[in-house]
Amino acid sequence: MTPWLELGRAKVPEGDLILSQRGNEFAIRLRGAELMNSRAHQSEDKLAFLGCAGLLERSGVQVLIGGLGMGFTVRAALNVLPADAHVVVGELIPEVVEWNRGPLASLAKAPLEDPRVEVVLGDVGKLIRGARRRYDAILLDVDNGPDAFTAPANASLYGVPGLTAARHALIPGGMLGVWSVEDDRAFTGRMTGVGFAVKQHKIPPHPGSGARHILWIGKAPAL
Repeated sequence: MTPWLELGRAKVPEGDLILSQRGNEFAIRLRGAELMNSRAHQSEDKLAFLGCAGLLERSGVQVLIGGLGMGFTVRAALNVLPADAHVVVGELIPEVVEWNRGPLASLAKAPLEDPRVEVVLGDVGKLIRGARRRYDAILLDVDNGPDAFTAPANASLYGVPGLTAARHALIPGGMLGVWSVEDDRAFTGRMTGVGFAVKQHKIPPHPGSGARHILWIGKAPAL
């Protein structure tokens, strides 16, 4: 079997984030656990498709994406957004941005080169807390979901204060999409508790997979 080749390494609070390649396959791991793989991004694509539903026919759309990953969520969002949309990508780890402009760029057809995209290095939670009725949609593909694995500080996005801030950052009727590697009934309750009308979706990471990732799509209250 072809061995994995390490392409890059980034320091994060819980250890080293490692980018590796084997043939045409790429993976990002932390402490030996695979966080993402280039062959499994169907649920990330669906997050953008569902979270940005109905925005193609509107002008001046503003979308915030938390977590760059391998660029698949960003690309899927761009595919269903209008030409004048503005997509802000909040990414905490500079090396992940470098990887997406380097060895990972071709995987999702170089979404960072799209003029609609603005990358902001830093905590997406800060971007959310600093906005009021700005975004038509917020997509969170941060860490492993509500069970923050890469950085415990990410958990603040998924608590009541973080979800309340997301609701305030959205326009009335705006959409909050959240990706998770597994279900979390308590998180569903927190979303509804702060005012979102929530639908949950179970999506396989790739066709034929028996596993299911979880997507929460929440609609903020209208005026």
